[in-house]
Amino acid sequence: LHVFLFWQFQELYFKNLSKRNKQIMEKNGNNRKLRVCVATCNRADYSKLAPIMFGIKTEPEFFELDVVVLGSHLIDDYGNTYRMIEQDDFDINTRLHTIVRGEDEAAMVESVGLALVKLPDVLNRLKPDIMIVHGDRFDALALATSAALMNIRILHIEGGEVSGTIDDSIRHAITKLAHYHVCCTRSAEQHLISMCEDHDRILLAGCPSYDKLLSAKNKDYMSIIRMWLGDDVKSKDYIVALQHPVTTDIKHSIKMFELTLDALISFNKRTLVLFPNIDAGSKEMVRVMRKKGIEHHPNFRAVKHVPFDQFIQLVAHAGCMIGNSSCGVREVGAFGTPVINLGTRQIGRETGENVLHVRDADTQDKILQALHLQFGKQYPCSKIYGDGNAVPRILKFLKSIDLQEPLQKKFCFPPVKENISQDIDHILETLSALAVDLGGTNLRVAIVSMKGEIVKKYTQFNPKTYEERINLILQMCVEAAAEAVKLNCRILGVGISTGGRVNPREGIVLHSTKLIQEWNSVDLRTPLSDTLHLPVWVDNDGNCAALAERKFGQGKGLENFVTLITGTGIGGGIIHQHELIHGSSFCAAELGHLVVSLDGPDCSCGSHGCIEAYASGMALQREAKKLHDEDLLLVEGMSVPKDEAVGALHLIQAAKLGNAKAQSILRTAGTALGLGVVNILHTMNPSLVILSGVLASHYIHIVKDIIRQQALSSVQDVDVVVSDLVDPALLGAASMVLDYTTRRIY
Repeated sequence: LHVFLFWQFQELYFKNLSKRNKQIMEKNGNNRKLRVCVATCNRADYSKLAPIMFGIKTEPEFFELDVVVLGSHLIDDYGNTYRMIEQDDFDINTRLHTIVRGEDEAAMVESVGLALVKLPDVLNRLKPDIMIVHGDRFDALALATSAALMNIRILHIEGGEVSGTIDDSIRHAITKLAHYHVCCTRSAEQHLISMCEDHDRILLAGCPSYDKLLSAKNKDYMSIIRMWLGDDVKSKDYIVALQHPVTTDIKHSIKMFELTLDALISFNKRTLVLFPNIDAGSKEMVRVMRKKGIEHHPNFRAVKHVPFDQFIQLVAHAGCMIGNSSCGVREVGAFGTPVINLGTRQIGRETGENVLHVRDADTQDKILQALHLQFGKQYPCSKIYGDGNAVPRILKFLKSIDLQEPLQKKFCFPPVKENISQDIDHILETLSALAVDLGGTNLRVAIVSMKGEIVKKYTQFNPKTYEERINLILQMCVEAAAEAVKLNCRILGVGISTGGRVNPREGIVLHSTKLIQEWNSVDLRTPLSDTLHLPVWVDNDGNCAALAERKFGQGKGLENFVTLITGTGIGGGIIHQHELIHGSSFCAAELGHLVVSLDGPDCSCGSHGCIEAYASGMALQREAKKLHDEDLLLVEGMSVPKDEAVGALHLIQAAKLGNAKAQSILRTAGTALGLGVVNILHTMNPSLVILSGVLASHYIHIVKDIIRQQALSSVQDVDVVVSDLVDPALLGAASMVLDYTTRRIY
């Protein structure tokens, strides 16, 4: 009922349009016929254009018809399909050989170029008032380009649709060149409107081929089935297969075709296989057919072309149609024949319930399962693409074209704000980010420029409670943003580096380290974004250090590297194929918790023997306190004030001054870190390992020694370096902003 009312609404539109037609015919002159050139490139577009051509031919008092044939119509390997145009009693005005053979991407481009060279002479000779172009083929793009440049009005059939390959780009390019549009579905009409096309020049008519489909009643369809498939085949007991290459992924589409044929052989039903179209990759697909002996297989009939009238009967009475042709998802729905649509070539098409999509047709078994599910079913007939009355609507629309109107297209752009002229202050602004680093002790906010320069930095003690911490972050960011205006810095967004496990997609701290209390399930993005009206990014501090190295440090330009932070704790980040690895639960690169000893000291994570339990600042502080309590830490030339807590730096100082026990502790810590790096080398095989943090320079030589002693020879040449970045956490937080927001236009 919905579809019926929809098409009834269209008839009301035409009652109003007929009044306008009379006025325009009088304006153009009653004796002036509209000279229409219909250009057809292949068997598929002719099935859509032929009904319009028949309609034009029945009204010689209004129209003069010129037919131009080009493309694969004129090639023997594709059936010399121009003959069916002659059999339909159309006079072919011009035949243009425009196809450069090769069936690859270059041949498609050369074919477009050849058509562009030949078409101007034809159009100069014919001087049509309007050219009708169909669809989304590369040949049609040449036709539309030629006509547009020669100031010939273009009527585009089937614009606004979405499929899923390079055809989409070609179709929309033709839409931009065309002056008038005939679309098949309400969605296509809305797409054209959203593409800024003039609503008054868009006709929602339905698909012209449906005029023939819905009136096709051939009682002798069995003779057609027997002619193409053999005398022993029954209705609903055979398959029609039609598969074309996907020009944006030729290799995969050939593999998919091979799997389809294997599945059809296993399914063991009589199958009519049509040769693919002339797109790049078709030659390889034909080779696959011949390699598998399809042309000589008793269950298969391989043909180059079937006349459309007969093809209608074949798909109407098939047990199933399989492939990736638009015919399967459009025309076949008129009969309720089950369809298996393979791959992505028609991924965006509107379809009826008769279509089963196998988008990842990557196994023979998956396609075979689809055949078992679909074969022999009968679905309700679909009228998504038309009600059988498209041609009368199109003819009325042609008659309504006012040749006195200006040829120049007008686009209906949505209203936009007036452009604001730039001044020198705007031009000289420094594109910058607000970077926030939440450490165990301090909370830092910085203004960071595009070049990685810290323009200004603010530091406060990190509060112990959630509420105080959030309020302080907001306060410091608001103050920094206000200061940025004075410093002529344009803040593009906010990046936050924090300890713990982070969901960067949602901007939520899932749970934190013990150093930052009351910091679990915290949404950082929302309050900051709402307060500052800026985009906000959040990530773990180890990941931020890796991002800093990728943008500003020694990882710049490298495809794969690992960063290890040696600070209060031990963290890290992994860059693989230029991208940061987060892991399935955002727990990747917890490198401080690689276990290097089964009976090592307790770690803050609850385990023991982790790298962090040996080599972190907390671990060194623990060992320093033990030595100090036993009066074994201080050596000559060293003292610790009473009001100063003993820490890792005191242990390092003691080691430098010759304290053997301190030296032993540092050696053990460095060994643990080195073993962790060896594990990383054996697992990730990065091209570089970057040690970052205050302890990095103290560990670098021990780590390299352990690699020489313990690592496989194949990874011993991997370089290990100390980061030369001063504030990797802040720079990494800034890089999240600077890498993404600068893609926008400000």
